[in-house]
Amino acid sequence: MTNKIGFTIFICLVSSLFTFSQTKKSVATKKTNENITIDAELNEVSWREAEIATDFVSLEPKNGTPIPEEFKTEVKILYSDDAIYIGAKLYDPNPEKILKELVERDDIGTSDFFGVFINGYNDGQQEFRFFVTAANGQIDTNFTSSEGEDGSWNAIWESNAKITDFGYVIEMKIPYAALRFPEQKKQTWGLNFFREVRRERQKYTWSPIDNKIGAISQQAGILTGIENIKTPTRLFLIPYSSFYLSGSETQKTKGELKGGLDIKYGINDAFTLDAILVPDFGQTKFDNVVLNLGPFEQQFNENRPFFTEGTDLFSKGNLLYSRRIGQTPNLKLNLAENESIENIGAINLLNAMKISGRDKDGLGIGFLNAVTEKTIATVSNDDNDETRFIEISPLTNYNVTVFDQRFNQNSSVTFINTNVTRNGSFRDANVTGLLFDLNNKTNTYNLSGGVKSSSINDVDNKNGYNASLFFAETSGKFRYSLGGEYMSKDFEINDLGINFRTNYYSFSGNTNYRILNPNKTFNTFRINLNSYFEFYTPTNQIQSSNFNVNLNSTNKSNHYIGAGFNVNPFKNYDYYEPRAANRYFVNPTNMGGFLYFSSNYNNKFAIDFEPFMTHVLNENRYEAGVNISPRYRFSDKFSLVYGFNYFKQKNDIGWIDSDASNIIFARRDRDTYTNSITSKFSISSEMNFNLSVRHYWSLAENNQINNLNQDGSLSPNTSYATNKNSNFSTWNLDVSYSWWFAPGSQMSILYRNNADTFDRTINKDFGSNFSNLFEDNLNHVLSVSVRYFIDYNQAKNWIRKG
Repeated sequence: MTNKIGFTIFICLVSSLFTFSQTKKSVATKKTNENITIDAELNEVSWREAEIATDFVSLEPKNGTPIPEEFKTEVKILYSDDAIYIGAKLYDPNPEKILKELVERDDIGTSDFFGVFINGYNDGQQEFRFFVTAANGQIDTNFTSSEGEDGSWNAIWESNAKITDFGYVIEMKIPYAALRFPEQKKQTWGLNFFREVRRERQKYTWSPIDNKIGAISQQAGILTGIENIKTPTRLFLIPYSSFYLSGSETQKTKGELKGGLDIKYGINDAFTLDAILVPDFGQTKFDNVVLNLGPFEQQFNENRPFFTEGTDLFSKGNLLYSRRIGQTPNLKLNLAENESIENIGAINLLNAMKISGRDKDGLGIGFLNAVTEKTIATVSNDDNDETRFIEISPLTNYNVTVFDQRFNQNSSVTFINTNVTRNGSFRDANVTGLLFDLNNKTNTYNLSGGVKSSSINDVDNKNGYNASLFFAETSGKFRYSLGGEYMSKDFEINDLGINFRTNYYSFSGNTNYRILNPNKTFNTFRINLNSYFEFYTPTNQIQSSNFNVNLNSTNKSNHYIGAGFNVNPFKNYDYYEPRAANRYFVNPTNMGGFLYFSSNYNNKFAIDFEPFMTHVLNENRYEAGVNISPRYRFSDKFSLVYGFNYFKQKNDIGWIDSDASNIIFARRDRDTYTNSITSKFSISSEMNFNLSVRHYWSLAENNQINNLNQDGSLSPNTSYATNKNSNFSTWNLDVSYSWWFAPGSQMSILYRNNADTFDRTINKDFGSNFSNLFEDNLNHVLSVSVRYFIDYNQAKNWIRKG
């Protein structure tokens, strides 16, 4: 109790220093008892009687200027016992020029669009945002002032769009089950409307947003008039069934049927329970695997919906890398030199659940728990073919707990804990963080940081900690930031998070200039000057440093132009590349730069082009490459994007091996080619075909073998004869069909094939490498998945009628 009182007093003291207020624009709504048909006609009597919200203002590029009369926008709001309705008339002098590309859900594509931002608590902290394109595409996001937009959040709502002779009309019905608001007789909600005229790249809002201030959600308007509504029972069931047919040239084709259930339940008006029983992630996007020659693991994006939806609370402090859940852990297996273990993929996830939300007092609570199964692998003796079994992953429980207290609309204090508990004698891990993010009353200055501690329970117990502090000016044309961080040697978060470097302290700084309104040359322009220094704590040597300047701009034709130059003027002492304690490799000074051009995507043909290069001073050692990606929109239904990346490293230096007396480094030449194709064909906004293809080829040829000396330099090694060259190729192809046949309900058909190969023989012929990739190596999977969304409120009506 004493700790709770102390925490409350601390919040009150900070609240007296950090406040935000401004004059609010408002609109009132009226209740309707009519049956509103979502047909973009707005012809019901209730629409004619509703108050109009108009007088939109430019967000960008001409911030603060009134919307031109020819693009006048009028919005009306109605409400009923179970939903809120939005009707918008969006005028356009040239309706035939309105962009309206058909794309799949949650993708705007090249389209005009309209959006509504709703904050049921009117606290300036969290908005549920709903967008509709001129082609009737739906996009919804969950916006928080600390994390920005979370596009993985999905809700069930209705919309329609129709092109007219004066522009286009949008009509929306958003059930209360998709929103959060308090149990009060009279509701006062935060509200804003958004419109983008895509061909002009003009963005407008109903409630003005001053771009000199970073606090967007705190500048929303007010919605009044909603009375005597009840927070609905938010219970959603999503049963699903999937069938997989898989095989390869070396394995027989086999079929597998899976089924499961997702549950979403609103515990109260603020908090939601999400649970998955018998998870099925077989149709998630493939990983872009690369040839990784560095000392750190490759980090992958999270593609599993459960771990991407509504996870803003769990991302606090960067302590959660959800790919750890279901990943084969890097545990000590005590294998003999003549033993090898079978290849093990992901560990099966038995179940997972999360509780998250925020109450009317600004307290956000997040609780995530997942359990993975015990996994046994086969170990083979290479000398006599005998086998034995070994437990590579015990029954494991993963847990994240978060308390995030927001106050005064623009500040927060966060407590977060992550815990991994493994059954038996395997290691356990616990990490705790206390974080803060404070802004002054005018949102012009920010102070953020925190402290974190970790505890590992293993054969050797370890305890570590991390502390950081950052200060920034966050408004105006000129802005700056300063910060510092310390991380102890034994700070360890990799059981449920991801972190590569420890045992250092660092300092960083940034100053930047931006234009707030267009000038004669640019619609947007920003230039940044950054610096970073990282020191290895035991010796105070620089292990990482960089100065860079970069600019980002959009010209009057809405082409994006960027450039950057960086220099590392000091020797860096790399304590990670040697893969041995207290050993380092000295990286010399280097400098480099890049250019970036991205033409206006509104045009049918557009292209992205980025050349880059880094040169090590006083050595014939460099890396250079180019990214090229042309795209063509054949019609509003069909588009194609091709991507090509070439990356070359000349005389790159890196670790290849270690023996009892030496750490072996090599000078190597490396060439990497990546080709990709993505394409879509949309029959409607609910029915889409998608193609995704990626071919990656990387080869690294060692030219000179060296020993790493104690002073971090290299000396020739003439006796090492093991071939450590690398030739790696991978191929992925996905062809999918998706049909949203009912709100929240989807059928998807996916054909996938993939292959990869690795050897030590360098073959620089592209054709033969490409053909070898598919030789007895191609895996095929055909899957069909159906998910059906059941809303308890609708289901009980079905039962009553029955």
